[in-house]
Amino acid sequence: MANAEKVAAVAELTGRFNDSSGVVLTEYRGLTVAQLAELRRSLADHATFTVVKNTLTKRAVTEAGLVDQLSSLLVGPSAVAFVDGDVVEAAKGLRDFAKANPLLVIKGGVLDGKAISPAEIIKLADLEPREVLLAKLAGAMKASLAGAAATFNALPAQLAQLAEALRVKREAAEAGSPTPDAGPTPDAGTTPDAGPTLDAGTTPDAGTTPDATAAPDASTTPDADEGPDAAG
Repeated sequence: MANAEKVAAVAELTGRFNDSSGVVLTEYRGLTVAQLAELRRSLADHATFTVVKNTLTKRAVTEAGLVDQLSSLLVGPSAVAFVDGDVVEAAKGLRDFAKANPLLVIKGGVLDGKAISPAEIIKLADLEPREVLLAKLAGAMKASLAGAAATFNALPAQLAQLAEALRVKREAAEAGSPTPDAGPTPDAGTTPDAGPTLDAGTTPDAGTTPDATAAPDASTTPDADEGPDAAG
């Protein structure tokens, strides 16, 4: 291959590495041309299967910035599946073909710039098709929206019930609570005592006052007729 052709081939491979959503490196040694054609048909529009030369591919991998992810896989005859469509469907096509044709060995790859192992590619192939996953997601979102709508519709009634319950509770509290007490009012029967009053029934007894009419007993007064005895 002339130098100009090599440069063009590397540039093309570099563009494929940059533009593809995923890349899977395989070993195809022992597969016939008919088998490789069958593999390409099984991948359909999901991936393009290309046999590459390691020397050119290593240069393209370097220019695409994927040395850490892919350089160690470029050992022995290599073929690359550049994923252009559904990654899951591409992984399924490679997995199913490898089961029927063990000479196709999946070595690893790159998905969204991250290295993926053969086991991870098989797990990816076990996922449901994209359309099924989208349908399930749409169903889940529809159910969530329906539940949210039901909740929103119930909110006004719930708020009205809560407001009514609060109103009834407030009225009951106001009816049962005593009015504020200004303090004990004086009882008419217990008017404040201005002080001990003189009980009319306890005034000094007229019978106990000194008797103004009491006079010395006449019998005890000196007798006017008694006097010094004239004879004496």
